[in-house]
Amino acid sequence: MTFNEQVNELLQAALDSRHDLFLIECKISGDNHISILLDGDDGVNLQSCVEVSRQIEHNLDRDEYDFSLEVASAGVGSPLQKTRQYAKNLGRKLRVEREAAPTLEGTLVNATETNFTLEWKIRQPKPVGKGKVTVTKKRNAFVWRYNHCESISEIVNLKKNGKFSLN
Repeated sequence: MTFNEQVNELLQAALDSRHDLFLIECKISGDNHISILLDGDDGVNLQSCVEVSRQIEHNLDRDEYDFSLEVASAGVGSPLQKTRQYAKNLGRKLRVEREAAPTLEGTLVNATETNFTLEWKIRQPKPVGKGKVTVTKKRNAFVWRYNHCESISEIVNLKKNGKFSLN
């Protein structure tokens, strides 16, 4: 079994024992630097990172492989990459950066396996008379596939690897 296969197997075993955690990213460089990014339904604390790190490190042979291991949690400003991250962040502010269009900011009000809905307030001119009125807008416009999003509605020029980050 290769080093990468061993690491992935140990990581999967560690995550199987902690159903509240899920993998965002695992990178293994050519010089055996292992970088693991986790998230959790209730967040990720230092103890969770230590537990996953120990489950991997204690089961790899240091005499056979020279490696370094880094286990971290997704930060507040990190882009959302997995469906489970959207569901855990319902009710929070989300910023959607789009190419050739203004950035959208709103509250994440719904998330499913295929899309999510943003809601925000905007000032618009009154239909009759002078002044402005505050209205609530919703847009259900995205479908994500793999690690990027594609527009299905009014938003047509989202970045190739769309960035969706919490404010």
